[in-house]
Amino acid sequence: MRKWSLAVLLVSYLGAQKLPKWDTLIVIETPKGIMRLQLYRRTPIHRANFIKLAKEGFFNGTTFHRVVPNFVIQGGDPNSKDEDPLNDGLGGPGYTLPAELVAELRHEYGAVGAARQGDAINPKRESNGSQFYIVVNKAGTPFLDGAYTVFGKVLEGMEVAEAIAQVPRDRADRPQEPIRMQVRLECHRVRDLVKRYGNAYQP
Repeated sequence: MRKWSLAVLLVSYLGAQKLPKWDTLIVIETPKGIMRLQLYRRTPIHRANFIKLAKEGFFNGTTFHRVVPNFVIQGGDPNSKDEDPLNDGLGGPGYTLPAELVAELRHEYGAVGAARQGDAINPKRESNGSQFYIVVNKAGTPFLDGAYTVFGKVLEGMEVAEAIAQVPRDRADRPQEPIRMQVRLECHRVRDLVKRYGNAYQP
């Protein structure tokens, strides 16, 4: 009996589902290294918004302004470009996004989620337009499931995210030395992503 590789099966699946031949990855360059992120098609509003902001260079020069070991690293606030630490975490592009809570997209290790204000002032759980976080707890953070939109996953470079989570920080969990990012897009054939990342990539 012929054995089929995961890559072959997934490529066959892709053909059956008639998904696009190409996908766009998010590349985040930091002083600690490079991360590559997939953005899920099942959260189209968050995906399109992040790609738009990345194309515009919105994230360039922003920092990971909140780092909590064994929990998350958070960034994407334009306020983090200035010298005032007190306004970090309060900014955005001037709009929010409607929640896209997909039950199957959970806060697993490497998940990319959208930050937001608390339920008391944000009962619809709308997402901040630019701030995002990456889960660095290897057991995940399941208590966030269903409350915050998960819209992507780190495919490559989780060691970078973990290194960022371990930098010295102040009492507000802000790194003592800014961890700035440059964000760009990479376009790849879906079949190449399947071959490269296997079932870590979700077409």
